[in-house]
Amino acid sequence: MILPIVAYGDPVLRKKGEDITADYPDLQQLIDDMFETMYNASGVGLAAPQIGRSIRLFVIDTTSFVEENEEDEEGLKDFKEVFINARILEEEGKEWAFNEGCLSIPDIREDVSRQEEIRIEYYDRDFNRKEAVFSGLKARVIQHEYDHIEGILFTDHLSPLRKRMIKGRLSNISKGKLNVAYKMRFPKI
Repeated sequence: MILPIVAYGDPVLRKKGEDITADYPDLQQLIDDMFETMYNASGVGLAAPQIGRSIRLFVIDTTSFVEENEEDEEGLKDFKEVFINARILEEEGKEWAFNEGCLSIPDIREDVSRQEEIRIEYYDRDFNRKEAVFSGLKARVIQHEYDHIEGILFTDHLSPLRKRMIKGRLSNISKGKLNVAYKMRFPKI
């Protein structure tokens, strides 16, 4: 089922997500719905707060980063994963900027600097505990979605000047004054 994506301004996007257990109600269906919602919105990641649930869950599928004829240097073509109760243990490497966007903040893209490598522990879809190191674009997508379960948005990483420059556009998003090609839920203002 395609769920509405919560728009910028909703308080759920600012809450730190709670850990869940393997018996979380309808967890497998929720994961399936999150993937379907993400694909419908042409995203590469979606966190539970973006669908109104303040829990530590996000899904990623970077297949769309790689075009069929493009070389897949980063292993993005087959990177599809579920992250439950994730904790970033370490971030290393030189910070590098990349233009990011967010399904909860449509039509705004900005350069965000993040470290190039992370070590993370999490549970997968079947609640198997994992610890892994990711780098490059995989690490960046994970960091972006991880921020969501920590109550952080990519706009929080911008300079005060950039934040002032997009303030009006952010306000319009929270008021529903935009055209978007997927279902959204706007804050009650």
